[in-house]
Amino acid sequence: MSDGSAGAVESITVGTPDGASLALRVLPHADQAAPVVLVLPAMAIRAGFYLPLVTALRAAGLSAAVVDLRAQGDSKPSPREKPRFGYRELIEVDLPAVADALGRRLPRAPLHLFGHSLGGQLSLLFSAAEPDRVASVTTIGTGSVYWRSFQPSRRMTVLAQAQAVGLVCRLCGRWPGGGGIGPMTAGVMADWVRHSRTGRYRPRGSTRDYDGLLRELSLPLLVISLDRDPLGPEPTVRFLCGRMPSAAVTRWHIDCSSGLTHIGHASWVKDSDVLGPAVAAWITEGKAPRGRTVGHAARH
Repeated sequence: MSDGSAGAVESITVGTPDGASLALRVLPHADQAAPVVLVLPAMAIRAGFYLPLVTALRAAGLSAAVVDLRAQGDSKPSPREKPRFGYRELIEVDLPAVADALGRRLPRAPLHLFGHSLGGQLSLLFSAAEPDRVASVTTIGTGSVYWRSFQPSRRMTVLAQAQAVGLVCRLCGRWPGGGGIGPMTAGVMADWVRHSRTGRYRPRGSTRDYDGLLRELSLPLLVISLDRDPLGPEPTVRFLCGRMPSAAVTRWHIDCSSGLTHIGHASWVKDSDVLGPAVAAWITEGKAPRGRTVGHAARH
């Protein structure tokens, strides 16, 4: 591929059929047919936080993009308006609209998803429902939030915290933030709490069997866990991988042997100059990243 020196970050406003307005930033590679990686943020994290990763991916030979999730960052409506939406709208309304917008901007570029925490869950669920639109998925800091997926010593605490989040949302109409989770709308947190309590993906208002779709998902997945991540510890990541038995999964556990010095739930973005090229090599060559890699599977 060419060196990718051309171009700057482009801002695109993506409208949805139900009136939301999503802020999409695109950093195109000079080679318009280069794969494009769409980064999906974690709860309450603005898209701008991921610009070091977007820049590193472009420098490694890919186009890259990042979108503010609905009611986050520069996307509308504002969380202060207490909008009523949950996982269904994020997966079934917003992501198709963003994928369409990227397809219009880079029509020859295969779409790869990179999701952080909640963004990873959205990436997997969208890809499971619409696998023909996605070439691969990378997740980081994304485990199951099901309380039984945590190590035994934490299970009752996690269950109690989830129940408390649900109660606060019912009383306040939103989650004001706390416990490592930023401010979020009540509908998203209701779906999060339901998954934490039951282990099932049943977004309110959706008719899709997401658990069945995950079992059938056969795309290549790079699933990254972080050694110092209390929100997505390795047992929860292993549990989530077990829900996708048909996928071609490469598991990368980032510890001090991986070349990164920032290994927290969100601090990894400071080492995007290391992580970005590793993800790009996996996308373009199927090359397993350096460090402790578990279950490297052959790419389709």
